[in-house]
Amino acid sequence: MASSSYGSREGLTSRPAASSSSREISLQIDPENADLDDHILGLRGKLSKLKGVAKEINSEAKSQNDFISQLQMTLTEAQAGVKNNMRRINKKIIQNGSSHLVLVVLFALGCFFLVYLVSKFSRR
Repeated sequence: MASSSYGSREGLTSRPAASSSSREISLQIDPENADLDDHILGLRGKLSKLKGVAKEINSEAKSQNDFISQLQMTLTEAQAGVKNNMRRINKKIIQNGSSHLVLVVLFALGCFFLVYLVSKFSRR
């Protein structure tokens, strides 16, 4: 299976491993037919490209992590601002709510007094 792909290249032939149950492949290099220097140079070029891609991925990951950290800081600041504003609003509601409550009680007393006066004068 995998050994046939190695055997198809010039200069590389596969031989059976020492143990038949092992998945390792042993390669025998035939120096007469081998054009291995070109293969090695090609692999080195691919390796340098892979290193470049890995560096780009690393720099992109760092910039994304920095962006996420800045976003977390912004959200934390926004959360603190909302919390402070909610405290202020609650204080204002409590302060204004108590004055409204006094006005409602005075209105109710005025209505009762008015009803009392109307009932007292209507009997006469």
